[in-house]
Amino acid sequence: MRSCLLLSFAAAVILFAATSAHAQFGAPSPGTQVHDATALHPPAGARVAIVEFADMECPACANANPILKAAAATYKIPWVRHDFLIPYHVWSPQATVNARWFDSRSKVLGDEYRDQVFANQTSIYNLAVLRQFTEKFAADHHISLPFAIDPQGKLAAEVKADSDLGVRTGVKATPAVWIVTDHSKGAPYMEVANGMGNLYQLIDQALADTAPAKPAPKAPASKSASK
Repeated sequence: MRSCLLLSFAAAVILFAATSAHAQFGAPSPGTQVHDATALHPPAGARVAIVEFADMECPACANANPILKAAAATYKIPWVRHDFLIPYHVWSPQATVNARWFDSRSKVLGDEYRDQVFANQTSIYNLAVLRQFTEKFAADHHISLPFAIDPQGKLAAEVKADSDLGVRTGVKATPAVWIVTDHSKGAPYMEVANGMGNLYQLIDQALADTAPAKPAPKAPASKSASK
């Protein structure tokens, strides 16, 4: 009887250890399953670009933002930013509309607003605080902010169209980031790991894959031809 109990206890310990090992060393997430790659291409004239789907209230997006900005500047490649709204986020829909309103004044200004919102994300906890933040941003740039930023809902429709594009692409979580190419000897798009750990590696690979072929060296003229 005692032997049976000891064997049962040992089996339970082994089963627990196996389960724990599986949980700790399980296969990594396969990433985003792309259903429609329409969005995964660089702007015209660019060989390589960063394509991102992000939500302005997403903490992981806030962490990724300065990393992506630095990479785009370092490699001098486009950074295409798409909105992908997370349903339970309270103020991000209005923040994305605000950003697009600033885009209409200057794309540089709109992107600066996005950067500033991400940098101050933890202090923006409701719509009233977002409005105060936005009014100060506008005043600092000598811009008069209207009371109704999007009275006809056109900017909100653009945001929804971006989110719908993300759904068609296969995005289920943010940030979703890809390195994309216009033509490539390798993959036309490669997803960046959450945490951005392989960002620079993938950009290097994409630039190498899309590098123009070097012309073959000219053969030296023969002595007989030169006579």
